[in-house]
Amino acid sequence: MSRVLTKPGPVTVAVLTLLVAMASIQAGASLAKQVFPMVGAAGATALRVFFAALILAAVFRPWRKRLTRADLQAVAIYGAALGGMNLTFYLALERIPLGIAVAIEFTGPLALAIFSTRRALDFVWALLAVAGILLILPLSETSGALDWVGVFWALVAATCWALYILFGQRAGGAVHGGTAASLGMLTAALLVMPFGVAHAGMKLLDVSLLPVILCVAVLSSALPYSLEMYALKVLPTRTFGILMSLEPALAAVSGLLLLKERLSLVQWAAIGCIILASVGSSATSRRPAEAAAATS
Repeated sequence: MSRVLTKPGPVTVAVLTLLVAMASIQAGASLAKQVFPMVGAAGATALRVFFAALILAAVFRPWRKRLTRADLQAVAIYGAALGGMNLTFYLALERIPLGIAVAIEFTGPLALAIFSTRRALDFVWALLAVAGILLILPLSETSGALDWVGVFWALVAATCWALYILFGQRAGGAVHGGTAASLGMLTAALLVMPFGVAHAGMKLLDVSLLPVILCVAVLSSALPYSLEMYALKVLPTRTFGILMSLEPALAAVSGLLLLKERLSLVQWAAIGCIILASVGSSATSRRPAEAAAATS
């Protein structure tokens, strides 16, 4: 009995691991935002994906794998979506609070999940998500002052996130997961670096930025991706999706604690609507394997 109390089960460990991964991502985003005054959002993105690509390449050593032309094409499209997602999210983060940026970006995978099922109940979750977006948009004084350009970039990031999921599944099905991740990040770095160089130029070579950028690369990419892979192996897909739905709230709390970004009650309500829509979509989803198990 004492052994049960003192040693947490694998599911408990996986849940804690996923929470740490999400907290790590938001801490990395908060840290990256503090670099924006020096190199801008494009420069910070370029440095982050460059060092993340180096870390992943060192871990997975993708050059040892022999890939076909079709494999490389799948990875290249996946990497382009990854690079676009990172760049546009940081461009949004440069102009709007972290919690708001993550909440808007979260509508990408949420829309992908809702519109792929076509059930009547999912229409409710879609309406709830739309209500959250309308509350976030600066359409009235009660919505809070937001930069429309930042909102636009967050919506583009949401689209890129949906594409990242679609093409990431294809790339992962064609190539080993670690190889796909490392080559995808390399592609993202090649895509984003010209924007970073054009914006920041020689400032990207400032050695004083290296410790911060390395921390951002680890906190935002290397560490959470590894932790999420462990959680995915242990947790049911539905549970994983429900827990991931908490990310906008964690982002808002991280922005408040680390960046002193205070949100209005309406903005908190908007984030709550998007979280509820995501939780509802995950909790009520029925995948083929689950449906078969329920009828057996």
